[in-house]
Amino acid sequence: MAKMKFYCDAERCIECNACVTACKNENEVPWGINRRRVVTIKDGEPGERSLSVACMHCSDAPCQAVCPVDCFYTTEDGLVLHDKDTCIGCGYCFYACPFGAPQFPSAGAFGSRGKMDKCTFCAGGPEETGSSDEHRKYGANRLAEGKLPLCAEMCSTKALLAGDADVLSDIYRKRVINRGAAALEWGVNLDKANVRHTPGMSGKASSKS
Repeated sequence: MAKMKFYCDAERCIECNACVTACKNENEVPWGINRRRVVTIKDGEPGERSLSVACMHCSDAPCQAVCPVDCFYTTEDGLVLHDKDTCIGCGYCFYACPFGAPQFPSAGAFGSRGKMDKCTFCAGGPEETGSSDEHRKYGANRLAEGKLPLCAEMCSTKALLAGDADVLSDIYRKRVINRGAAALEWGVNLDKANVRHTPGMSGKASSKS
């Protein structure tokens, strides 16, 4: 079986938040919860980059490891889903996840907040596929319809991709190769691109230290 994963290309993300909006609308995410969010690194500084972040459906998910009631389960496609009927709202998964994927309604303390919610890769939950209960608790089950998550489909720059991990790896590899070749296409001499002029040596260049 294919292992389904997300990939966000920081070189392409323009922080438009279309993925965030698409996710909330498609899955009718409860108020105060964002299954997906855009994080900006070095905001306003040289090297600024943005990333669309959600549950990464880890191969060895820490949320699943710390859950005291085992509400998490991994599908044959490698997706980490959860059972809201089993969840007790303890919040352990919230602290264990390095991506901040598990979310709780903003009001109240842990235990009184209700059930945890997170990205399902648009794959629904343990309820009957396509049922109203499944949609009410977990949102759309687009994978059962042969579709990919809407957040990735709505990305205008194709920064956010979703699908078979092997296919995504090939796409990323080709992008990196093309970016390296782009300098040559524009006529940049890579041997001379990293040189600087040294004071007192007008008209001469020395290797960059």
